[in-house]
Amino acid sequence: MQFLTVGIELFHKGGPVMYLLLLCSIVVLAVAIERFIYFRNAKTDATVFVEQLVKDIENKKFNHILERYAQTSKPLELLAVEGITAYQQKQNVETALESTAQLVAAHLRKPLPFLSTIVTVAPLFGLLGTVIGMIQSFSVFNVENGQPMAITGGVGEALVATATGLTVAIVALFAHTYFTHRLDEFVTDMEQVCAKIIRYLPKQNAGRGQNNEVA
Repeated sequence: MQFLTVGIELFHKGGPVMYLLLLCSIVVLAVAIERFIYFRNAKTDATVFVEQLVKDIENKKFNHILERYAQTSKPLELLAVEGITAYQQKQNVETALESTAQLVAAHLRKPLPFLSTIVTVAPLFGLLGTVIGMIQSFSVFNVENGQPMAITGGVGEALVATATGLTVAIVALFAHTYFTHRLDEFVTDMEQVCAKIIRYLPKQNAGRGQNNEVA
């Protein structure tokens, strides 16, 4: 309880800029929670998925693949559906996969620019709060006929904004780095799936005039 009281006191000492930093903190927390849940739900074991996909393609179970992943929103499964659909419709499979991969990657990284922006902006907000606080401190210094304690205490309070801004920026930087790493893992897995689909689907060309699927 005492910790909460001290935190509230420091918040008010930091000045109006603290409300902007509070907003930045909320955005960082919201993006981090949303991306963590999304990435966890979107994750697929790439090794197992690719093995099963290649096996189904070699057995010409194209409709089985489409039915299995019809309602999915996971990146790797979406690529499989788009690749097989393009193949069955005699479209360019590589182009279809590339377009889908770009859309999926864009969706994966969609909120991450907010984090990178806050990494840059939060320290500036903190510095702004400190400058404003120091201006006020010097004003008090003049009014109180040069009392040293007046300006010392004012500067100490003004530095609260800088410390808060740096803290928010550091947390945002860690979050951005972590989710960028997760994004890179997804992109690597998608590249692997696309390569396998492109590699194995053309082998079915000789049999396309016959059956499109073997039960």
